[in-house]
Amino acid sequence: MGKSIRGFIAGGAGFIGSNLTRRLIELGWDITVYDNLSMGRKDFIKVFFKNKQFEFVKGDLLNSKLLHKHIKGHDVVFHFAASSDISLGTKKTDLDMNNGFLSTYNILEGMRRYNIKKIVFTSSGSIYGKGSKPSFAEDDGPIFPLSLYAASKVASEAYISAFCNVYGIEAWIFRLANIIGPNATHGVIFDFINKLIKNPQSLQVLGDGNQIKPYLYVDECIDGILYVLNHSKDRLNYFNLSCNGTVNVKKIAGIVMEVMNLKNVRLHYTGEETGWPGDQKKIGLNPLKINKLGWKAKLTSKEAVRLAAQKILEQRTV
Repeated sequence: MGKSIRGFIAGGAGFIGSNLTRRLIELGWDITVYDNLSMGRKDFIKVFFKNKQFEFVKGDLLNSKLLHKHIKGHDVVFHFAASSDISLGTKKTDLDMNNGFLSTYNILEGMRRYNIKKIVFTSSGSIYGKGSKPSFAEDDGPIFPLSLYAASKVASEAYISAFCNVYGIEAWIFRLANIIGPNATHGVIFDFINKLIKNPQSLQVLGDGNQIKPYLYVDECIDGILYVLNHSKDRLNYFNLSCNGTVNVKKIAGIVMEVMNLKNVRLHYTGEETGWPGDQKKIGLNPLKINKLGWKAKLTSKEAVRLAAQKILEQRTV
């Protein structure tokens, strides 16, 4: 039997990270999850605690001494940690700089010190900012992000690129659509379900309901990441990870209400063009590059929203 691959998942107790942890353990990897549990939850990974392939370290990525101690000896680093509450970053302006960018630098420095050559980084479609195109391809620009969260992703991508060039690291960067599904801790579907459980007669919707974005189910997100990791072998690999098509917030509210079997719900829109400062009114991600590589999402945005609503509701009501 050959030696198993050792994967280090920063943010592995979070939404996408916990789903990736499950998948990699099923594939036979040895996994270390490093998470400060500010957004992640032990409940999402506790099923692995007695598994010999799994180790959990509670730690902050800003604690470089602790991080570098535990990152040593791994083959692949998955950097999925971030402050994914984008609106909170508008109130605490150093939040995304610390959790989004400096965390990336500390990981890269640990990789440099201990000769770890592969990093997978979850960036965001929000990096493209506001543009006139219906959807963005990977080489579109100029890139002027609208939120501090998106700015931290741009800065992280830039540092990853430089470390690849200077220190021979290989990187796989994924500019994600809105990822949805079980183990969600935030987001429009999660929020709508929580609001409607508390008050099934009325639902407040941030913005005017016409905000439109692509939505990708979390299992398909993991599928796409692992497919690209195995099939794209450039020094710096970067892809939009999305389905074809989008859905607006008003339609999402309707789908959630259908899944919850609710009728005659009064919708109250706060009326702004976007849900919060830094939010994008409309974003589309062109998946042609990843499609040409051989991977394509099976679910549309609407289908992904329906499935995610069903799974989040199941978790919420257990």
